[in-house]
Amino acid sequence: MLYTILGNTGKRVSRIGFGGVPAGVKNYVEEYDPQNSDDYDCGLRAVKRAFELGINYFDTAPGYGDGMSERIIGEALDGIQRDRLFLATKVRYAEEPNVFKSLEESLKRLRMDSVDLLQVHGDYYTPELTDELLKDGGMVSQMVRAKEQGLTCHLGITGECQNPEFYRMIDTGMFDVVQVQYNLMFEHPYDPFFKCGSMEYCKRKNMGIVTMRTLTSGIFQKWIQMVNPQNTFDYAPALIQFVLSNPFVNTALLGMRSVEQVEKSVAVCMDEKNRISLDDLNRRKVN
Repeated sequence: MLYTILGNTGKRVSRIGFGGVPAGVKNYVEEYDPQNSDDYDCGLRAVKRAFELGINYFDTAPGYGDGMSERIIGEALDGIQRDRLFLATKVRYAEEPNVFKSLEESLKRLRMDSVDLLQVHGDYYTPELTDELLKDGGMVSQMVRAKEQGLTCHLGITGECQNPEFYRMIDTGMFDVVQVQYNLMFEHPYDPFFKCGSMEYCKRKNMGIVTMRTLTSGIFQKWIQMVNPQNTFDYAPALIQFVLSNPFVNTALLGMRSVEQVEKSVAVCMDEKNRISLDDLNRRKVN
């Protein structure tokens, strides 16, 4: 496995991380349901295989299958030496947030005393939401207290937007890691030509940068099928290579629920010869 240092956390993390959504959430298309014992065991085997192959970054959240993702990851990693893991979970905004209650329940499911990274589980930040998150006694201040009490080593923020409020959250200086949506179809966080975007911004602050939706949540593949239904080519390796080719990306999260998916993803990660230069890809001819 290939590793990198996650920004100013100083932690050594794998270039790809285990995204915990698919293992914990029912999927009607692929007929996967973690409530079913066979599928639950499939998720367990996937997590264990990921660790065996060197993946040490595991990302989950209470909302992934109503805690099922955390349960699967916690059981699969139970007994492993703690410093060999980088475990990240999240807390979502509520009108009366109780970070400690949410984190306590997460830790119980994860069978851990603490996590390495506690993240604001955000999608789109509005001025009103940001005000609520950052107010005295609000969710972020509770997260800071959780860190002070040793329940998490680091704090992070996740987001699928690139609006001013997202940058406002980053500028608080309270977060060590940012998790952004970045893939072949959503390149907004990084523009190699104009040298702008949230990834460039966070890199200057020495924040750790983690990407989600590496495989475009299946949208790219669906689009290809709509354009050419006979096309059965597997684009997943190319989509993964695109994200891993970005020099600002520390860890690319990949949603996995089977041993086969884990092994294929790790093989792509190790295939450095097929990385590309994003500068060359985006270079524009100047007349």
